[in-house]
Amino acid sequence: MADALKRLSDEGVAIWLDDLSRKRITSGNLAELIDQQHVVGVTTNPAIFQKAISGGDGYGPQLADLAARKVTVDEAIRMITTADVRDAADILRPVYDATDGQDGRVSIEVDPRLAHNTPATIAEAKQLAWLVDRPNTLIKIPATKAGLPAITEVIGRGISVNVTLIFSLERYREVMDAYLAGLEKAKAAGLDLSKIHSVASFFVSRVDTEIDKRLDALGTPEAKELKGKAALANARLAYEAFEEVFSSERWAALDKAQANKQRPLWASTGVKDPSYKDTLYVVDLVAPGTVNTMPEATLEATADHGEVAGDTVRGTYDQSRAELEAVAKLGISYDDVVQLLEDEGVEKFETSWNDLLKSTEAELSRLAPAED
Repeated sequence: MADALKRLSDEGVAIWLDDLSRKRITSGNLAELIDQQHVVGVTTNPAIFQKAISGGDGYGPQLADLAARKVTVDEAIRMITTADVRDAADILRPVYDATDGQDGRVSIEVDPRLAHNTPATIAEAKQLAWLVDRPNTLIKIPATKAGLPAITEVIGRGISVNVTLIFSLERYREVMDAYLAGLEKAKAAGLDLSKIHSVASFFVSRVDTEIDKRLDALGTPEAKELKGKAALANARLAYEAFEEVFSSERWAALDKAQANKQRPLWASTGVKDPSYKDTLYVVDLVAPGTVNTMPEATLEATADHGEVAGDTVRGTYDQSRAELEAVAKLGISYDDVVQLLEDEGVEKFETSWNDLLKSTEAELSRLAPAED
């Protein structure tokens, strides 16, 4: 059943699950995925927590305790989410130990409402690292303009980071630069660089969703021919940028100090268009030293019928450039698309977080003890 996942793992792709809930933890399902499906990490985001907590399964006792203490809704959500991340981190701890800290990681995101506030993002990242208090945690910071200096500062303090919501090649290079600047800061402060890890979450399927919509609007044969190609091209060129930055002289100096490369993580790998193969953003993005975080449906599809045929990224750079150029020649602005996707990404997480605040507040009110 898991042969395709094993082949993927053997090709140097770390398989992470893009989902978490208390039921997944307490039922033994997460441990089972680690044991049987080669899962070596977990990512969360505001939408995932909103779905899990609003679903309510397993959260009642803690919500009742929080209601009895009359905590604020913001504090309640932080207590609930960090408890899940802490427990998942403990389950993944053997993987973390076996991979010398590279995998066995669980990600938790800063409050998405802070995405454009650098000082607040830094403060929130420090607070989350302290609250979870597990070495195998990654704090997720969005790759907004305000997020970049926050990444440098947080890495510089020795806190490992998952940089999220990366859509453009230019922004990805800025993210890598922010990471290297953070490592240089940490090195100057005398910190052990071998203990600092990072991944850069480069979003995939949403790029096709937006560009395909614009190609459909054009409706020409040339436009139809380019459908389903932009997202892979974009991600593959990101890997080219990764190879370039992490073979530079600047990196060599940090490498000597035992620093870890910031691995590219393919995010948003669930296929949105049912006419595409459901493993598209997994089997066509195989490259060593990458992470692919999958929703469970994509993980199961890959295990069931994924055709892993070695490296599908290196050697594609010229073709990838040509495909993105062909899209641009049709009048579709790459810069406009990636900025729109970043803005929408932040907005969607904010919406999920606000929905979570409302549903949690309603539960706290319902469970609050009667006043004497």
